Amino acid sequence: MSVTGKPASVQVRDEEVVPVRQRRIMVGSALALTAALLLAACSGGSSDSAGGSGKSIDTAPKGDGKTLTIWTYEDKTSAMGIAWDAAMKKFTEETGAKVDFQLKAFEQINKTASQVLNSDAAPDVMEYNKGNATSGLLSSQGLLTNLDSAVSAYGWDKKLAPSIQTTAKYNEDGVMGSGDYYGIPNYGEYVEAYYNKDLFKKYNLQVPTTIDEFTQVLAAFKAKGITPLAESAQEYPLGQLLYQLALTQADRKWVTEYQTYTAPADFHDAAWTYAATTLKDWVDKGYISKSVTGQKAQDAGDAFEAGKNPIFFSGSWWYGTFTSEIKYDWGTFLFPGAKLSPGSSGNLWVVPDNSSEKDLAYKFIDITMSPEIQNLMAKSGGIPVAADPASVTDPKAKELVDNFTTLTKEDGLAFYPDWPAPTFYDDLNKSLQDLVNGTKSVDAALSQMQTDYDKGVKELG
Repeated sequence: MSVTGKPASVQVRDEEVVPVRQRRIMVGSALALTAALLLAACSGGSSDSAGGSGKSIDTAPKGDGKTLTIWTYEDKTSAMGIAWDAAMKKFTEETGAKVDFQLKAFEQINKTASQVLNSDAAPDVMEYNKGNATSGLLSSQGLLTNLDSAVSAYGWDKKLAPSIQTTAKYNEDGVMGSGDYYGIPNYGEYVEAYYNKDLFKKYNLQVPTTIDEFTQVLAAFKAKGITPLAESAQEYPLGQLLYQLALTQADRKWVTEYQTYTAPADFHDAAWTYAATTLKDWVDKGYISKSVTGQKAQDAGDAFEAGKNPIFFSGSWWYGTFTSEIKYDWGTFLFPGAKLSPGSSGNLWVVPDNSSEKDLAYKFIDITMSPEIQNLMAKSGGIPVAADPASVTDPKAKELVDNFTTLTKEDGLAFYPDWPAPTFYDDLNKSLQDLVNGTKSVDAALSQMQTDYDKGVKELG
């Protein structure tokens, strides 16, 4: 069916769509392990798939009489949704092909990707999670197209910073950071502190620039009877805060070893011990409410939006929601004194190996990387990877993009704590719930994280 605001050649199907702010878990999924078991017999990824090394790419494909099927799960009003809608219109104008656009639920794609991509029902191009347990897993099972030839033909690698490319490449075991291209990101994301400017001004508080100053701000709010940090332990962002605290004591080598298994991770090292000890101290002092064990990410975001908690440490994906819904003056800042922060490329455009229109899929991806679409994303409050910075004029949007640029220039994107293992997202949240409510000590919680991490990595093989 045609939809108002879209050309008749673009068909849209909405299927149990979950808003971005409700479903942006980091990347790990217990069902990724199920996928691994179901498809254990599948062969590994191969550069022989169309689009791989040595394959000829038609960069001006004709789409007359053809239809490109696209799956995404971005909210229509998000910066990505707005930009990709424009990209679909441009794609139709340039190629003559129709678009069958299907808006899926985040969980729906996560849960069924391996089965669907291994069937004739696979789309031609789709948005999918980056990381070892998701895109890496599917690439190692031969379900995604090797994009090396398309990258060379279109020059996408010239538009992606090295730290952004990390999540686009996977080796034969599905580990990110090396090997071949199996996905292309066209936006970025990172974790930062959102703060209530009105409350900071009311209590004469300044944006902190060191961890000591940050702690003093937390204490100042608590002294006024205000719980400073909006948090959730049933879902993110408490795990992001734990990881950020660890990153203040870590370096790039530590991140690489943790994320790509080049050395055994030690959850009793100085970084993790500092992080868990500090977090427990903040709970004990009332900077974080013990009630967060029953809170979800949406609850934490709603509390900050309502002005209940003056600081919310979470992802850039909340920016659009806060821009449209918060009534008070607010701003953002990177975690004080940190050189590394949770963050990465955004999700990837992947081309299923069973796609029947691969050249058209590559053309669509290239359009989303064009200056026109990248600049539109920036103006809409997104974090494009190849936009003209001068195109961003809104102060808050500029702050968002500038913070991301700061991180990428310093090689400061440290990915997310749950990425190394398929079930570690849920495992980490459970350990943090135990730490917050006091059923586990710092040492016991770290030991549980170690056990869960090691088990997940072993199951990945």
